[in-house]
Amino acid sequence: MSERRVLLIVGGGIAAYKTLELTRLLRKAGVGVRPILTKAGAEFVTPLSLSALSEDKVYSELFSLTDEAEMGHIELSRSADLVVVAPATADLMAKAAGGHANDLASTTILATDKPVLMAPAMNVRMWHHPATQRNLATLRGDGVSFVGPDEGAMACGEFGLGRMAEPPAIFDAIMAMLEGPAGRPLVGKKVLVTAGPTAEPLDPVRLLTNRSSGRQGFAIAASLAALGAEVTLVAGPVSLPTPPGVKRVDVESAREMLAASQAALPVDAAVCVAAVADWRPDEAFGVKLKKGKDGPPQLRLVENPDILATLAVDNPQRPRLVVGFAAETNDVLEHARAKLARKGCDWIIANDVTEPGVMGGSENAVMLVTKTGVERWEREAKESVGAKLAARIAEALIQS
Repeated sequence: MSERRVLLIVGGGIAAYKTLELTRLLRKAGVGVRPILTKAGAEFVTPLSLSALSEDKVYSELFSLTDEAEMGHIELSRSADLVVVAPATADLMAKAAGGHANDLASTTILATDKPVLMAPAMNVRMWHHPATQRNLATLRGDGVSFVGPDEGAMACGEFGLGRMAEPPAIFDAIMAMLEGPAGRPLVGKKVLVTAGPTAEPLDPVRLLTNRSSGRQGFAIAASLAALGAEVTLVAGPVSLPTPPGVKRVDVESAREMLAASQAALPVDAAVCVAAVADWRPDEAFGVKLKKGKDGPPQLRLVENPDILATLAVDNPQRPRLVVGFAAETNDVLEHARAKLARKGCDWIIANDVTEPGVMGGSENAVMLVTKTGVERWEREAKESVGAKLAARIAEALIQS
């Protein structure tokens, strides 16, 4: 038997196929998986597939003479370190919130004395329905943890919140819960992250913006949340799903981003990843500008508020740790050191955005610049950079 064991309840939804990959990831990490497959779940994945990947028996019937002779549902409910429900359908959430026990899955959830993690999956309208939101609040009040849902296209053809989180995200949430406080050092800490570009309107159809994809900031927010932090992500206009467990606030302009960031205070740390426009037109035209015989219109630019410097000002609401980003095209280290001194922040993460695949891409190579030195990180996936930075932030907050 593995040292750590998960009881995996597979609900009935198209996302059930993702549980096969989740099972593979868990077994690869040395975590035992014992599956319960609901009748509806068996419409999407087979007992044979789950059994083969989990290397364990698949349970499905509440009234099995063989299993229930030994009080099977009680034994199952307490045989694991963690109960995971994926997909957690609207029906399973409703049963659990109401304390129903009319099949093996719902009876097991009611009988367990172990932590429960749910990965919701349903149509966007079902997710936003008042009944589901009441059930969500009830389950959270009962101590149930959640990962997802994500936003995106669904099998039904609609778009919105309701997609089950991807297997790696569910795996990370499971491992964090299995590892307990040691794996979630930021529990009880609040962190603000800004991400993506800002966009400053010239007229109803034109904007001043930049090439930032927001991917690095979203990766940092996801990693901080996985370590237990309560993360507020203030995001400029990007097309990225909200990381699991993160509160997202969408904005467009620099002034909106500053207002949303200040509204999130107080926090323990602020990580300003967003590529904020330094300038904006002093006037946004109310109608689309047209070409004319007099040539292009004369635009006057005015300076935007400095979000990083504002958050770093020494006052009672200043975060204990303020981290800025410096996207540079030349003299990276010199510019980063100057920015560190000028802004009054604690760290600067600097990178050279002329490197192929960095600005708007999937990888990054950065330098961590502090008042005491410089640490160079090799080029790697932005998700890996996010995880490394989140770990350093956790270390700094624990020590301070």
